[in-house]
Amino acid sequence: MSLVGSTAAILPKRPVLTVGITTGGFWEQVNAIMALARERHSAYVCCVNAHMVVEATRPDFNAVVNNADFATPDGMPVLHALNRFHGLHQERVAGNDLMPALLARASEDAVEVYLYGGAEKTLARIKERAALESPELVISGAHSPPYIRFEQMDFETEAARINASGAGLILVSLGCPKQERFMAAMKGKVNAVMVGLGGAFLLYAGVDKRAPKWMRDLSLEWLFRLVLEPGRLWRRYLVTNSRFIGLYLRARISGKYDQTGLRSSN
Repeated sequence: MSLVGSTAAILPKRPVLTVGITTGGFWEQVNAIMALARERHSAYVCCVNAHMVVEATRPDFNAVVNNADFATPDGMPVLHALNRFHGLHQERVAGNDLMPALLARASEDAVEVYLYGGAEKTLARIKERAALESPELVISGAHSPPYIRFEQMDFETEAARINASGAGLILVSLGCPKQERFMAAMKGKVNAVMVGLGGAFLLYAGVDKRAPKWMRDLSLEWLFRLVLEPGRLWRRYLVTNSRFIGLYLRARISGKYDQTGLRSSN
């Protein structure tokens, strides 16, 4: 991971199947992300769950995730694999927890925030909650882009709009893998840290509910979401979970945990 010109600490990654996962405690990762945001350093953060690990079996998307400056252990299956493979006691760094933590820290550090993605109503609710919890926070821009294919996006126009806002932290919600591909394409174009948060927007806005802690601890958050949205999620979870388990079992049997293509320096 190259952070040329930055004073922020570089946190190490460890391979978990197809993805190199950033290690370090929750607040250590928050602090490192915000150090880059204060500098308005162009960087991006992927919050990695089982779905992203499976998507990263495709070489093009593998490069997107493994070129991220941070790849946090978001999903419990990913976290368990990381700790089992490498004998760690890593804690979870989930997007649902990162969003409020980053907003609070941005308020404390006087870093302006830009919201990119989600519906207009969702963005309005995020602003309302943030104003109550962090009155000093400046949300200098918010944009709900039309639903178009990634290839149709105008990155130069989007970068100009974001840079004009003066934001040092961009929270992105376009869904995986589009939001990760968007952030990778925007790196070097925007003067800010981008964090891919997906459904964390809906949770923070009060549109979605989060699974109770006991289900999250047992890696059953997917089941909670499936019950809420069976029509949309059943196929994704059936395929994704099965493929993740297959990747995990093959790695355990072979003892080869690294399919990332990362250099040994990571």
